[in-house]
Amino acid sequence: MGNPMKIRASVKDGVTEVKVLMQHEMETGLRKEADGTLVPAWFITEVKAQHQGRTVLEAQYGQSISKNPYLLFRFKGGAVGEKVTVTWMDNKGDTRTDEAAIAA
Repeated sequence: MGNPMKIRASVKDGVTEVKVLMQHEMETGLRKEADGTLVPAWFITEVKAQHQGRTVLEAQYGQSISKNPYLLFRFKGGAVGEKVTVTWMDNKGDTRTDEAAIAA
């Protein structure tokens, strides 16, 4: 399991904005060590966000995404105090789930 994500969610005029900073090394599998050996690929492949049990975002990532990816998205609905849950899975089967309460 990776390090905790930093998630901020706020609602204004019926639209919830969510900002997520995922802690992950995101190795492409193309970088070489000093001795010439390849660093194994290790990257997030799937991201899913839910609000009140409803999926509001599904994304597929690949090896071209940078280290510690940042994601911003919006969805209609949401109220102050409700939770937004974000989950990622990487190509090694590791997963991380974190949640944040929606603020004003």
